[in-house]
Amino acid sequence: MRAGDRDGAQSEAGGPPVTLDVRDLRVAYGSGARAVPAVRGVDLTVAAGQKVGIAGESGCGKSTLALALLRLLPASASLSGRILLDGEDVLTMRWGRLRAVRWAGASIVFQGAMHSLNAVRRIGDQIAEPVLLHHRVTPAEAGRRVASLLQQVGLPAARADAYPHELSGGQRQRVMIAMALACDPRLIIADEPTTALDVMIQAQILRLIEQLVAEQDISLLMISHDLAVLADTCDRLAVMYAGRVVEEGPAREVFSAARHPYGRALSAAFPRVGDVSSRRAPRGLPGDPPDPSALPGGCTFHPRCPVALEACAEEPQELAGAAGAHRAACVHANGSVSASAGRRPR
Repeated sequence: MRAGDRDGAQSEAGGPPVTLDVRDLRVAYGSGARAVPAVRGVDLTVAAGQKVGIAGESGCGKSTLALALLRLLPASASLSGRILLDGEDVLTMRWGRLRAVRWAGASIVFQGAMHSLNAVRRIGDQIAEPVLLHHRVTPAEAGRRVASLLQQVGLPAARADAYPHELSGGQRQRVMIAMALACDPRLIIADEPTTALDVMIQAQILRLIEQLVAEQDISLLMISHDLAVLADTCDRLAVMYAGRVVEEGPAREVFSAARHPYGRALSAAFPRVGDVSSRRAPRGLPGDPPDPSALPGGCTFHPRCPVALEACAEEPQELAGAAGAHRAACVHANGSVSASAGRRPR
C-alpha cells in the first residue's frame, strides 16, 4: 500500500480496494509499569463497501479500538501499530490532516445520541456544522444538505428546527446517522448504534444503516454485544476477548458454527426462535472477562473455557486457518475436539 493513495489500496487478491487496514494495533492506558493494555495486537481489514462487525463482552476493547481508529482517545492512551485509512496512516498524520480526515474520510456513530448531541442547539445546526467546516459552502447550501440528509434517514426536513429533547430515541439516532453521512465519508464506524432502542426501532435503524451503506457504497465497521445483529447485518465478523481478536470469518458462519469456545458461548447466549430448550434455559458463560492489568498467562480465555487443556494456561494461541476464511485462536479450532472433550481437571 502506498501512503497517501486517496483512491484506496487494492486488496492482495485483486478484489475491491481496502478502505481500512489495521495491523498490530496496541493501545494502553497509563505509562510505564502501570500501563494497562486495552487492545493487544489487533489486525483488521475492511474493504470498500464491506460490512465488518466487532463482537464481545463489555471490557474486551471494542470501543477503545473504534476510538483509536481516528485517534479520539485521551492523552493518557498510548498507541502503536498501523492504521491505514485509504492507504494513509492515521497514527502518523499531522493534526491538520487528521482533522480533515475525521468526518470526511471516516465518521463515528456513537451509542446514546443524547451523549453526543448538544442539548441547547437545533439539530439542523449540528448537522450543518461539519458540512460548513469541510465543504466550505454557504449557509443556504448547508441548509439544503441538511434537509437532504434528514430525508435520507427518514425524517422530515422540518425537523431541522427541533432540539434533541423534542425527538424520540429512534429519531435522535437517525440524526446521528445523518451527521455521520454529512461529509460523504468512505467509512462509518458504528459503536453500539442501537443499544438504547427498543427492538422495533432497533430493526428500523439497522435496516436504514444497511440501505445507506449499500446505496452509497460506504464501508461499515459495526460494534455490538449482539452477535445475532452482527450476523444479520455484516459480511464478516471478528470476536474480541481481552483486547485481542480470537475469532474472525464470514459473519453467519461465525454465529452459527463458531470455532472458538468464546464465540460459541456468545452465540449460545441468544435463544433460537423455535428452540424451546434454549428459550427456557439460555446458556451463558460463567465468570467475567479478566482484569486488563492482571491478564492470565497462556490463552487469556482459559480460566473460563469449558474445554481448556493444561497447555492452554502456558501457551498463547494465535489465529489459525486459511487467510480470508474462518480463523480462530484456539487449540480446538480445527474441530477435532468436541465441546465436551478435553476438559482439564477442576
